[in-house]
This record gives sequence, structure tokens and C-alpha cells, in this order.
Amino acid sequence: MASSFDESDLNLDSSALHDALHWLAANLHWTWTPSCRRLLESLPGAEPGLHPVQVVAGLSPELIAGLLADEQFMATLRAEIEHLDQTLADPVEPQVAYCSPEFGLDALVPQYSGGLGVLAGDHLKAASDLRMPLVGVGLFYRHGYFTQVIEEGRQTEAYPDVPAERIGARDTGAVVVIPLPGREVHARVWRLDVGRAPLLLLDTDLAANTEPDRAICDRLYGGDRQHRLDQEMVLGIGGARALAALDWTIPVHHLNEGHAGFIVFELIDRIIEEGDLDGAIARIGPGLVFTTHTPVPAGIDRFHRDLIAPYLELWAGRWGVTVEALWALGADPDHDAEFNMAALTLRACSSANGVSRLHGEVSRELFGGVGCGDTIGSVTNGVHARTWVGDDLQATFDDVLGPDWADGDVFAWDRVGEIDDDLLGRLRHQASARLSGLVLDRAGARLDPDALIVGFARRFAPYKRATLLLSDGGRIEALLAEEDRPVHFLYAGKAHPLDGLGKDLVAEVIDFSESARANGRFTFIPGYDMAVAKTMVEGCDIWLNNPIRPREASGTSG
Repeated sequence: MASSFDESDLNLDSSALHDALHWLAANLHWTWTPSCRRLLESLPGAEPGLHPVQVVAGLSPELIAGLLADEQFMATLRAEIEHLDQTLADPVEPQVAYCSPEFGLDALVPQYSGGLGVLAGDHLKAASDLRMPLVGVGLFYRHGYFTQVIEEGRQTEAYPDVPAERIGARDTGAVVVIPLPGREVHARVWRLDVGRAPLLLLDTDLAANTEPDRAICDRLYGGDRQHRLDQEMVLGIGGARALAALDWTIPVHHLNEGHAGFIVFELIDRIIEEGDLDGAIARIGPGLVFTTHTPVPAGIDRFHRDLIAPYLELWAGRWGVTVEALWALGADPDHDAEFNMAALTLRACSSANGVSRLHGEVSRELFGGVGCGDTIGSVTNGVHARTWVGDDLQATFDDVLGPDWADGDVFAWDRVGEIDDDLLGRLRHQASARLSGLVLDRAGARLDPDALIVGFARRFAPYKRATLLLSDGGRIEALLAEEDRPVHFLYAGKAHPLDGLGKDLVAEVIDFSESARANGRFTFIPGYDMAVAKTMVEGCDIWLNNPIRPREASGTSG
């Protein structure tokens, strides 16, 4: 696909118009550019839940001709083409690879499960805004994570098929080979464009692979430990090879959690000399950065010795080193028979960080036994503001605060008092009205836009305490019965398919929401995704976050 368009061609050529629309739809810049999103949503056939790429693919020659004759549409289209052209101007080769098992870019691109992925997606968008030379590296999951379905008050899972082309990905033509015990696995390299930032996604669903290997990338966080280990080999080793296949020389690799940790093996493989493992690690360390996201040991990937031994033997044989030398890289100080992916990355990386100041402190204690835990620093997670702030409020901020508000400019925010109170009230009501529409559509419930709206949306893990409010039944029932000062609680979130306790929490919240005690003011919204989250963020007055301290790594995880 072309990187730019001659706007004058659009007056003459319907094929050029179709190409231009596909170009705009395939680049996920529209996910945080309201004007471009509105243009794509105005296309004939556009509807909620349908990716713009699919909408453009369905445009008939007659519809294209009608768009060409619409002067206002064409003027808007030219403005959006110019905007994206400016965004993509002066391309540079990536210098940093951001390696993550998931990327949360939009609900229409189901390649994420929760906070880790949303953070990764926000990082790509911010990198585009800042014109940073960053490329994302992940896996393509044909069935995504899962779609939450509520049956008889309990969560069940559906796994729809999502072809890569349907989310705007294009085939780079590159295929990489990943050595696994007794076989080789082939992976196609797809590319998604996130503004200026490319995202490479590896896909093993190829005829060259066996049926089990074709399914390595079928689902995010699905399957058994063998499935997870093979996925992480493809992500780490295959990810590095994908970058090389595109002739990109990457000096820095950033590992978003330990899932991509086997990139360490691939980087060692490129430079090791005469079995000098320590020397190779010392050489690759300055180009490796590790971000840890979990404050609890259970959140760290570990593989039992019996499972990972054949994989270690393969690489030990290539390098002329002992298996025990490789085992020592990931040896878990607290679990003798487990290979710890966080330990592997910490021992290889020159820089590591947690995702909040407190999480940095907790991480230094958690990984103290690894031998390098005391070097872990911290950053404070944020969000990509233009993804999560509603269109109307964005326009007001742009007008009053200036365009730099989204970057956290303190001088811009000094002007926040200049926003008219009545205008803020109207914007608040518009956002809560949109939320009311979502609640009615997804849950069949009524939401008073003028009520105080309290939102809780996150993974249903026990430590996040979704049911804490229900522990004092009399108090919550009295609050929900208040007529003069109405309050409405909205809950959304998924439990991992194998998390029985998490599913029990979902069921408990649903049971209360459907009882007379809720007074119609406590609602569970099924099918949690980024579209639900975004509408809740825009329309809720209070965001509820009550985890057990310090098990929540970052306050942005909701």
C-alpha cells in the first residue's frame, strides 16, 4: 500500500479513492484521531463491531461513485489524507523493539486480554505521537483472547475466528523459522501500522507446520504449559528473526514482561564464540530492557525442568555449553525444579523497572533472590490520553488548554480553571448519556445519566476484590435505595477461562445485580472489551479500584 496519495487523483479515479480509504482504515491512527474515525464511521455499511477495513472492502462501485460526487465528503477525506501523510512523513528505521505477548489497540483488534496489552498498545500510540523509532513485536492470535458470554449467571467463553486481513494486517512476505525440539516451526510475519509505529505479529497457521504447530498462536493465554512454552519460543526467537528478516538492525529490545524472554537465546546465538556464554550475555545486556508488571510470584511464568529440558538441550548443543549453564540463567531461587522467565530476563538485561514507585519497591524485594533484583527501578504508568478521553472533551481541552494537554503539559493544565462550568456539565451529561446507551444495549438495563455513576472494570482476579462492596449488604442496599441522591454502580470484567474463583466472583456480582436488593442501580455489563472500557471511562463519575495492597502493580491496570 502506498505511503501517500496524490489528492488530485481522487477526483478522477474510483480505484484511487478505494485505495485511499483502505489506507486510512488499515492504519490504526483512526483509533485516537476523532475526525478520521468519524469519516470512516460515515461510510455506507459502517456499523458498530465492524472494522473499517471490512467496511471499505464492502463498498460497491456505485457507492464509491456516490462518495466521489460528495464534495463535502471528499474535502474531509483530503484533510484526513494530509493529516496521515504528515504523521508518516520522514520515516526512519526502528531502533527499539517493544516485545509483548499482547497489544490492546482497539476492541476491533482483539489481540489483548487486559492491562498489560492495553499498556503496550498505548505505548505504540505514544511512540507514534512522539515520532520515536519504535516497532512492536507480538503474536497474531486467530481467536484472540476470548469473548465473554454470560449463561445462567455464569461466564462462558466463545472464540470467534478473526483473520488477520480483517483487522487491517498485511502480509510482509517474510517467513521465519524457529527451532524447537525435534522440529522446526514456520511463522508468517504480519504487519499492522499504528500511526508511525509498525507492529509485527507472528502467525504459525501455515501449511508447512504440523496441525499442533499451526495452533501454537491460536489463542492468547490458552492451552497448557507446553502450549505456553512454544508460544514464548515463537515470540522471543521468532520475534527477533522477524526483525532481521525485514533488514532492521535493532540496538535495543524492550521486553514487556518475561513472555518474550527467549529473545535472549536468539541474541546470544548471533554472537557467541567458542562456548563463551558469559561473554555473550555481557555483550547483549546493554541492549536489553525489562519491564515487570506483577507484584505476586504466581504471576511469573515458570516452566518445570522436565518440560523445558529438551529446549535447553537444543540451544546448549548449538553453542557447545552445558545444559546446566543455561538452566542457571533462569534458575528460580525459590523453586528448584522451575525455570523462571523473569529471572532469565533480569539476569540478561542491563535495565529493569516496575510500573509504579511502590511496585518498584515490591519488585526489588520479590526478585532479591535472583541476584540482581536490587537494580530494578520504576516508572509511573500512564495512559494514552487521546485514546481514552471522549471526543467532545478532547475538543474542549484542545480549545481551552491547547493541543499539549494530552502530553501532560503542566502549563496547559494550569488553564483548566478557564473551562466553563456549564460546558463541563453538558459534556458530562453527554458522556453519561452515551454510557446509558451502552448499558441498555449490552445489559438491557436502564441507567439514569444524572445519577452518580461509579464504575469498576478489570480482570476478575480475587486480589482485585470485585465483591468488596457487597461484604456490607445493609450499607450498599441503603445507598442504592437513596432517592434524593441516586447512585448507580456499573461492573464489567472477565475472569481467566481457567480461574474458577474469578468466575465465582463474576457470578456473585451478577447475582446481586439481578436481585431486588440492587434496586435496578447495580449493573453488570457482559462482553468486557476496550469499547466497554472506553465508554465507561468517559461516562463514569468515580472509578472504583480496591485491590489488596500491594498486589496491584499499577493504578492504571483497570
